[in-house]
Amino acid sequence: MTTDALPTADRAYQHVRTRLLDGSWPGGTLLSEGVVATELGLSRTPVREAFLRLQSEGFLRLYPKRGAQVVPIAPGEARDVLAARVLFEHAAIDALAARGPAALTAAAAELLAACEHRDPHPVEAGRHFHLTLLRAAGNPVLTSLYETLWDRQTRISAAATATAPHAERDHAEHLALARALAAADPAAARDLVTAHADSLLARIA
Repeated sequence: MTTDALPTADRAYQHVRTRLLDGSWPGGTLLSEGVVATELGLSRTPVREAFLRLQSEGFLRLYPKRGAQVVPIAPGEARDVLAARVLFEHAAIDALAARGPAALTAAAAELLAACEHRDPHPVEAGRHFHLTLLRAAGNPVLTSLYETLWDRQTRISAAATATAPHAERDHAEHLALARALAAADPAAARDLVTAHADSLLARIA
């Protein structure tokens, strides 16, 4: 389904969310329902619904009759988001290990395939790889929560500098994790997840 074919509230949500995550509207920016509605050729109602949804996700703060302010990235937010990601990924690896070596190697095959089909955008490539790991663990609740963490990291990365030059390093770290799972070595995989998060934090904090 194309964006134009989405219900109007979803169109407004996707439009605003994209600009929040790519850094077009940095923290502190005041958004107007009317301006966004005009940009999209919509009434204010779907824009208001989008603003409410993004407020519930922690990206906007609404002010009656004034609009919505983009919530600034908090000090330490990168560290906290990555620490939460590590917990989720460790849980995914533990769930796979509990099912036995076959589950680990099957997940590894999916991760290696994800490494083969590389997105030219480093953040999206990372998102695809790590969500593949979470989905392989088979817990849709954890996967859904993990996706919200990725949205927050995407926004932090957009505000940081020099993300793209490290694409090759990320790719190498992804391959190492996939190979640890292929070797049915969950302990090594957990260590690699932690080291990968530390590497990311050093770049985007």
